[in-house]
Amino acid sequence: MFYVKSLEHQIVLQPIHFGPKLYATIKRLVKESVEGVALPHYGYCVKVLGVDDDNVKAGVIEYDTGDVCYTVQYEALLFRPMKNEVLDAVVTDIMSLGFYAAVGPLKVFVHMSKMPADMNGEQGGGFDGNAWVSADEEVKIEEKCGVRLRILGCTADDGQFTAVGTMNDEFLGMIDTGDEVNAF
Repeated sequence: MFYVKSLEHQIVLQPIHFGPKLYATIKRLVKESVEGVALPHYGYCVKVLGVDDDNVKAGVIEYDTGDVCYTVQYEALLFRPMKNEVLDAVVTDIMSLGFYAAVGPLKVFVHMSKMPADMNGEQGGGFDGNAWVSADEEVKIEEKCGVRLRILGCTADDGQFTAVGTMNDEFLGMIDTGDEVNAF
């Protein structure tokens, strides 16, 4: 799910950056340090939408180094995967236990037990070394194909979100993506 939220970030600047372009430097450093990063309680910061000069609080001098710490409020567009959310993904890795799919920066693992019965070997079909194939061989999930899946759970570790998904519900599974899908 995408949403906009007001957040705070602290920036430490060396005295060399003080001058007429101080606020422009602060804005640039906030964007560089936050965009594309997984924030543990909020999700991935897709884009910093705005930093106003009024939202840069007065700096606090660190007496040891002479650096100044600024607290900056900014508006950000965030992507946070939610439990039971249905997402379209691109398959990135195929293996005998399931496959990984990417939804932007999010990696989702779909175990073979969370695939339809005609694909996981219960009613035929299964893993053929390079793809997961249905019993009637109409559906073939391979790298770079599109799939629609539902998120069962999500965790944030080491600044990155990972999730577990399923394709066992109606309207989930392989989707028509045209000729080729490019992952982010």
